[in-house]
Amino acid sequence: MYFVKKAHAGRAIRTALTVAAFAMVPALAAGCMSKEEDLNLATYVEQTEPADQLYNQGLANLNAGRLKEASRKFEAVDRQHPYSEYARKSMVMGAFTNYRQGNYDEAINAGKRYVTLYPSSEDAAYAQYIVGLSYFRQIRDVTQDQKESRRAIEAMEEVVQRWPESEYVDDARSKVRFARDQLAGKEMQVGRYYLERREYIAAVKRFRYVVENYSNTRHVEEALARLTEAYYAMGITSEAQTAAAVLGANYPDSQWYKDSYALLQSGGLQPRENAGSWLSKAGQLFGGDA
Repeated sequence: MYFVKKAHAGRAIRTALTVAAFAMVPALAAGCMSKEEDLNLATYVEQTEPADQLYNQGLANLNAGRLKEASRKFEAVDRQHPYSEYARKSMVMGAFTNYRQGNYDEAINAGKRYVTLYPSSEDAAYAQYIVGLSYFRQIRDVTQDQKESRRAIEAMEEVVQRWPESEYVDDARSKVRFARDQLAGKEMQVGRYYLERREYIAAVKRFRYVVENYSNTRHVEEALARLTEAYYAMGITSEAQTAAAVLGANYPDSQWYKDSYALLQSGGLQPRENAGSWLSKAGQLFGGDA
């Protein structure tokens, strides 16, 4: 009996504690509600303002150089008046303002979103142009990765192809040429590295890629000279002579040609083009659009 009574007493105590705990829940909830209400009273509640007023405030701040405040105004238009005409305008202006502040990821996202939502609007070309500029401003030295150069090319080529009559086409093409030059420079850097290590096949691969794909960049002269050097070192004299001949035919006053000519002469050779060589065929591409 003692053990039974003790067990019953234990259950009674646990039951009492459980009831007490549940009884405290409403009081705790009431306390939380009270604190939440206090926080709500202290929290700033954004007031909805007319779209045109917010937009004009954004422009005024932009013109005054207050870029962060301008961004906030343009964002407010998009947030408070989504899919309105002022929201459309604010989206592209927000992209531009972020670009001016160096917030390139935000500018890219806003520009892409604009083009997706309003591909036929009058500002679509400008939005895409901002995307290209944002990538362009992030292009790194040729010793580093060139993913921004590739993305800038893609974005700017879209401007040229989709909006060929826009006022941004000429500058877009200029940015493409620069970015392509960067990509060629990267290939040259890697090719020179292999050449210095006497890994001639790997070096030729890089220099050949420049000649075949970036023939209108400033690096093509050196690429042909380096090909002359690499082929000569490998004992493939016919290709070395052809590389020098193509170099001389296209850049007769180049110092690179003079150096290549001297290299061949040191071995009793002269530039001579082999019509069946890939170099001869690649040389016909020089002078085309980059």
